[in-house]
Amino acid sequence: MFTGLVEGQGTVRQIAALPVGLRFSVVPDDAGFSACDAAIGDSISISGCCLTVVAIERDSLDFEAGEETLSRTNLERLKVGSRVNLERSLAANARLGGHFVQGHVDGVAAVSRIVRNGDWTDMWLTPAVDQQRLLVPKGSVAIDGISLTVVNVTADQFSVALIPHTLQVTTLGSAEIGNLVNLENDILGKYVDQLLERRLSDVFSSLSAQTIASLRSQLNTESPPPQ
Repeated sequence: MFTGLVEGQGTVRQIAALPVGLRFSVVPDDAGFSACDAAIGDSISISGCCLTVVAIERDSLDFEAGEETLSRTNLERLKVGSRVNLERSLAANARLGGHFVQGHVDGVAAVSRIVRNGDWTDMWLTPAVDQQRLLVPKGSVAIDGISLTVVNVTADQFSVALIPHTLQVTTLGSAEIGNLVNLENDILGKYVDQLLERRLSDVFSSLSAQTIASLRSQLNTESPPPQ
C-alpha cells in the first residue's frame, strides 16, 4: 500500500528479457532515497506499479515484471535511461498525505493535452472506457504513482492540475502529448462499481424478457421537461 506521494525519481540502468517478463535495475536519485534504504523483498512503487526488490547492487535496485504487469502498464516501454517515480510502501504509523494507492495499475492513459498556466499545468488524459467511468470530479486518481485530484471529466477524457512542486519532483514535469502513463483508479470506486454490476446482473437475471424490454424502452424514452 502506498500514498501516491512520490519520494523521488530513479534512472533505469539495465533491462534484461526473462522467459515470462522483464528484469530491470533502477538507480534512485540521492535526493529521494538510496538503495541502502531498501531491503530484498521490499515493495516499491515504480511509476505506480508495486514491484518487489529482488536484488541490490550497491546503488541500484533490481525488479522483475511479469506478463500481466507488462500488459497493463507502461513498464514494457522502459529503456535504459528512462526516468521513473519511486515510493516505498506505507508504514503503519505514517501520515496518509495522498490517498490509498495499491500499486495495482488498472491500465494506461494517453496524455492528450497540456495547458500551461504560469507555473501550473493542466493535463488532459484519455484512458480506456472501463477506467473512464470510474473517474469523478474532485475524486482521487494515481497517475504514474502520483496521487492527484481529478478536476474535470468529459465523455472520454479527464484532467488534473499539476502544481510546480509536482512538476519538479516527478516524471510528469517532462511528460509530452502522446506519452502513456500508468493509471490506478480509486479503490473505493472500483469496489462500488463491481458490487453494483453484480447486484444489477442478479436483478436482471431474475426478470422476464418482457420486463427487461419494457424497462429499456422506458430508459430510452426522453423524459418530459419539468413543469
